[in-house]
Amino acid sequence: MCGIVAASSHQDITDLLISGLQTLEYRGYDSAGIAVHADGQVRRERIQGKVSALQALLAERPLSGFSGIAHTRWATHGVPSDRNAHPMAAGDRVALVHNGIIENHDELRAELEAQGVTFSSETDTEVMVHLVAGLLDQGLDLFAAVRAAVKRLEGAFAIAVIAASEPGVVVGARRGSPMVLGLGEGQNYLASDVYPLLPVTKEFVFLEEGDVVRLDTDTVTLVDAQDQPVQRPSKTVDLREDQVQRGDYPHYMLKEIFEQPQAVAETLEGRLGPHRILPNIFGVGAEALLEQVQQVHIVACGTSFHAGLVARYQLEQVAGLPCTVEVASEYRYRNPVVPPNTLFVTISQSGETADTLAALRHAGEAGYLARLAICNVPESSIVREAELVLMTRAGVEIGVASTKAFTTQLVALQLLVLELGRLHAMADDHYRACVADLHHLPDLLNQALNLDAEFADLARDLVSKQHALFLGRGSHYPIAMEGALKLKEISYIHAEAYPAGELKHGPLALVDEHMPVIAVAPNDDLLAKLISNIEEVQARGGQLLVIADTQAGGNFSERHGRILHVDTGGGFLAPVVLTIPLQLLAYHAAVARGTDVDQPRNLAKSVTVE
Repeated sequence: MCGIVAASSHQDITDLLISGLQTLEYRGYDSAGIAVHADGQVRRERIQGKVSALQALLAERPLSGFSGIAHTRWATHGVPSDRNAHPMAAGDRVALVHNGIIENHDELRAELEAQGVTFSSETDTEVMVHLVAGLLDQGLDLFAAVRAAVKRLEGAFAIAVIAASEPGVVVGARRGSPMVLGLGEGQNYLASDVYPLLPVTKEFVFLEEGDVVRLDTDTVTLVDAQDQPVQRPSKTVDLREDQVQRGDYPHYMLKEIFEQPQAVAETLEGRLGPHRILPNIFGVGAEALLEQVQQVHIVACGTSFHAGLVARYQLEQVAGLPCTVEVASEYRYRNPVVPPNTLFVTISQSGETADTLAALRHAGEAGYLARLAICNVPESSIVREAELVLMTRAGVEIGVASTKAFTTQLVALQLLVLELGRLHAMADDHYRACVADLHHLPDLLNQALNLDAEFADLARDLVSKQHALFLGRGSHYPIAMEGALKLKEISYIHAEAYPAGELKHGPLALVDEHMPVIAVAPNDDLLAKLISNIEEVQARGGQLLVIADTQAGGNFSERHGRILHVDTGGGFLAPVVLTIPLQLLAYHAAVARGTDVDQPRNLAKSVTVE
């Protein structure tokens, strides 16, 4: 969950490293640091805080060099502090940056301390830099030393290392955490993902599990997990630099909320015909596999888990297939029973989420019919390892709180629901009606976004609150869960979601005039039940906000609190459309409370550690 950028060039790379860290701050922002080759040694600066704090430090103590490494941290081992900030160093000889967790660091630390090594931080990372330094002392070059060191490591990591003895050389390695190699003329780069390198290159090599790479200005040498020389294909990444910029929006999150109609349109493009889902959108031969599916098992984390919960309702209702949904961090530590012809579905924005990736690998040995990955990053580990794939095409998402990644996941899952429905239990007229509805979805999202000003006004009611309760029923219970997650992530208001029918089984005890209750009210078969639950809140003086489908609006009156009407386009689309108001409500509440919307405390975007 940390961000790494490294470079070797014929020109000063300090500004490139700093601008790269700024692009990578969505991966972590507890501390930041940089180390470069300079004057025959490794020079390092690091500081607790965001990259802006590092910039201020470098204004006082400038660094320059033609090769170096840089890091922005999300703390795992050791509190955020100057001494725990990366790069970690062995004197002025070796510096190393790291994303991941070294599980056997206590054992390695004890071994190194017995050899006389003194540690200056609480991090697991520091053992690696001392391991490398010790191997250099034995006469190995940096490439060989890193290759030998990583064989001692247990856990997940991506690292970049420089040594004073080899100016211009950077060595990187990955196992379980992502790393890309950027190729340039007279300069080469490493980074946690492609975004920080877009200003200088569009040619990338996506390192594979166990790869170790040595680069300088003109050459790249790569070995695989078996220490054998290997060549990986390079790919041209068709992204513009301005796609990772805010433009005129005050926050990335707001920009990404407003990008959802286009992101959904692109997710549907080339996959949706006038009357049916186009063939083979999940991969060659997918239709024959999907015909055999008798059950679906969805595994994901966080927001993606909520998308899976929505899909469960729709799969069972529309396709007539039993479906279970599980948190990835729990799935891999039990022995799941896999009935015959079960499809494993994993959902991830980054495709590198550690728990989700581990679950996918576990599923590969568990007897599933096939594994389907729904993901936003084509070159990610999850995409490469699954048999079937559907890309969400959300584009770059920088804000830590996921928005367009979630709605495009919902839409991708709806494509799966319809394809399984067509092959199994779905009536043809119902199938065609749902396909026709999907064609209108981007327009409905645009209409929901037109309510932005109203939600900015509604959010003022939440500014002084410390708690909030979200209610939903059926497929909108997980939408309520997602709404609560968004509010707590960025505004720091404690928020929980419940199935509305569970109110009287405990949560109703919390309801009084100080408790805002947000209800998601689609026009479906459960509407009358939901209204009864809302009446229970109203009778106890709860502060109600009802986000209601326009077709359901006549069922509500002033006594039900503040009612906001949204055209959802009907039951199949409603979960996607009703997500927009909840995102806007959370965003404006956070802005009104003055929190850091794009970089909420203690969180990071890409969770590449357990």
